[in-house]
Amino acid sequence: MNEIGDLKNRVALVTGSSSGIGAAIAKRLAQLGARVILHGRSDSQHLKESAQAVARFGADTKTTVADFSDTNSIEPFIQSAWNQFGHIDIVVNNAGGDVLTGESTDWSFEEKLQYLLKTDVTATLMLSRRFGRQMIDHIQNNDVQSPASIINIGWDQAYKGMAGDSGEMFATTKGAIMSMTLSLAQSLAPSVRVNCVAPGWIKTDWGNQASSDWDQRAISESLMNRWGQPEDVANMVSFLASSQASFVSGQIINVNGGFRIFRDENEQ
Repeated sequence: MNEIGDLKNRVALVTGSSSGIGAAIAKRLAQLGARVILHGRSDSQHLKESAQAVARFGADTKTTVADFSDTNSIEPFIQSAWNQFGHIDIVVNNAGGDVLTGESTDWSFEEKLQYLLKTDVTATLMLSRRFGRQMIDHIQNNDVQSPASIINIGWDQAYKGMAGDSGEMFATTKGAIMSMTLSLAQSLAPSVRVNCVAPGWIKTDWGNQASSDWDQRAISESLMNRWGQPEDVANMVSFLASSQASFVSGQIINVNGGFRIFRDENEQ
């Protein structure tokens, strides 16, 4: 999709890059020549291993830590990340709350929702607004020719809907991210392009633990008859971050293998 070196010397921040989709995005951007700032909720072994994997591509790599469920951490995080290289050209807002695995599975619906609203919605909007304005200032003050890029992560079924607690929570939070992307693209144009990637069924930790029923559902709902891989999302993100997408902004792009629409057997 992109040529090696297409992002040479560009500075990219990938939030939630300790593992899964975020780690794959960080690696892909590094492979294309970017200097990469990785972010994790804590200074975990996963974050260190992800940074090591990124550094193997020869990328100048930094890490920074913040727990976005604490809104007071957002402003210090912005300054810390920006100061790593003195500016940022690409922000990938991938960080999101995990309420499907680990101890959070025992939380009430209300507790899960409040957590997701902080980590996904509030953090994505505040980071996009603040980084976006700093990007504009940097571009104007340094006569930078290439526009900066913000890429948010949504969910392909947010506007279709999915029954159940998880469907309701993620439609609310990811749907908000997808909608805010359209407004941010207008607010920050033309200096900063803002787009959203909406993954479908991607084989992350939850997918690896999914029951046979969920496994078959994921496969059957994709026209490609398979789960997506984190690398599928990373490839689209890297395209949107690159100069090849210089005329692409305010878009929500599904990465789901083509969603299969099932019809009633009696429908003609």
